[in-house]
Amino acid sequence: MTADNQIIGRIVDVFQQTIYPGIIAIAGGRIQAIQKTDNSDGSDLPFILPGFIDAHIHIESSMLVPSQFARLAVVHGTVATVSDPHEIANVCGIEGVEYMINDGKKVPFHFFFGAPGCVPATVFETAGAELKADDIERLLRKAEIKYLSEMMNFPGVLNKDPEVMKKIAIAHSLNKPVDGHALGLRGEQAKQYIDAGISTDHECFTKEEALDKLQYGMHILIREGSAAKNFDALIDLLHHYPEKIMFCSDDKHPDSLVEGHINQLCTRAAAKGIGVYKILRAACVNPVLHYRLDVGLLREGDSADFILVKDLTGFEVLQTWVKGELVADKGKSLIQPVANRTVINNFSCNKKTVQDFCFEETDVLLPVIEALDGQLITNKLLPEYPVSVSDIGNDILKIAVVNRYTNASVAKAFIKNFGLKKGAIASSVAHDSHNIVAVGADDLSICNAVNMIIEHKGGVSLWAGDGAPENMILPLPVGGLMSNEDGYQVAGQYAAIDKAAKALGSTLSAPYMTLSFMALLVIPHLKLSDKGLFDGDDFQLI
Repeated sequence: MTADNQIIGRIVDVFQQTIYPGIIAIAGGRIQAIQKTDNSDGSDLPFILPGFIDAHIHIESSMLVPSQFARLAVVHGTVATVSDPHEIANVCGIEGVEYMINDGKKVPFHFFFGAPGCVPATVFETAGAELKADDIERLLRKAEIKYLSEMMNFPGVLNKDPEVMKKIAIAHSLNKPVDGHALGLRGEQAKQYIDAGISTDHECFTKEEALDKLQYGMHILIREGSAAKNFDALIDLLHHYPEKIMFCSDDKHPDSLVEGHINQLCTRAAAKGIGVYKILRAACVNPVLHYRLDVGLLREGDSADFILVKDLTGFEVLQTWVKGELVADKGKSLIQPVANRTVINNFSCNKKTVQDFCFEETDVLLPVIEALDGQLITNKLLPEYPVSVSDIGNDILKIAVVNRYTNASVAKAFIKNFGLKKGAIASSVAHDSHNIVAVGADDLSICNAVNMIIEHKGGVSLWAGDGAPENMILPLPVGGLMSNEDGYQVAGQYAAIDKAAKALGSTLSAPYMTLSFMALLVIPHLKLSDKGLFDGDDFQLI
């Protein structure tokens, strides 16, 4: 077979831990041959590496449909993602998962999806769909579905809930791994969770917790997303457990995806003195081996998925190749935008009034959610005094969650550390059920920010005041989660609304990403669902 392309460079063989000048011959989208050259040391040639893989990400959190996500990601050397579509599944069920699969097939990129194991995540919130064990089996039998997505219902695992255990058993019977989600589990409980056949966790935020799980054989994913940032706490583990560590984003907003992806973690790991082969094990090899992915690792016969980088410290990506096709060159994406006007959604609620966001009582004594910058966990604060409206001076703001699937009473509470001095921000990206979540300095602003989202049937919004030029919305018509517009334009719009939120006083590094996790009940300690305040330690509504 005649080669379609020949690529010359210094080939990095992660398995043999060698680097040598050579030529890669590509034919039919696969590596036909790898030939060493010995006429020079190749010092003037770029390095050729396997492509980067995000080992756990929710594409929906980028606010982009998969085909647009790929356009941005390949610039940074990403060739594949292990993608959990449980966000769209919580809104639209199996139809949502199939939408993601079909859209991802439109571009040269490797999207590997999971079967969402916890839809809804809990019984203490209202979701748009429910996936039972039979639905999970239907999905897992699809070739595009490589694993059972994160098993967030850890009490169900520990208590051997029949439906939970049935889902896990189905995955095992089909020889597909099960992803974990077990924040804070230690000791015997961690062992019990792992012994159920759950092989990964991306929720560790301390080295001690990760070590505890590693000793029982679990793979640890080091997460560095737009909200949750655990790299610094966990990266030293890569020195000692290179075969058990992977890199992931979990959730990444579009503006930060424009800036970089897994390549940034490689650069930071190199700066920490970690050897290049250990870095590439985490960034490239381990996801392929663990999830049994058809992604090339620079071996003859492999899919022609690789990148050319300037050096092995800064990992500046010069070219990205996927399935034998050049998809990014010198910082520019070569994936052409896909015309996709298909929209699926599940959004049915009427606009709200200011009264919907008011407490009937004059003084309310509720525990206060303390948001933590760069973390998904929150603290539970006991208030020193009762309030019924936002206390801007003490940064105690009202938070509300609005059921987007039907007309229902608005859930209300108070939250600290958002820092808004006026106005409100709101979003229909609110893990995991994706009801509307809002935080604001006054009830009118909260109401207006929410109604902007209801009017557009999904999006992220900001209300600065009547007639204020800063009033903004980024519409997200696909499930109230994603835009089907150009990814770079969406990133620009999101950056603008994020900047505007900070201009209202927010000191959070990513206020909308943090906001999106304030209704995530499976992450302790105190959260708000559409049904009310939820204590993540006792796992019950307050």
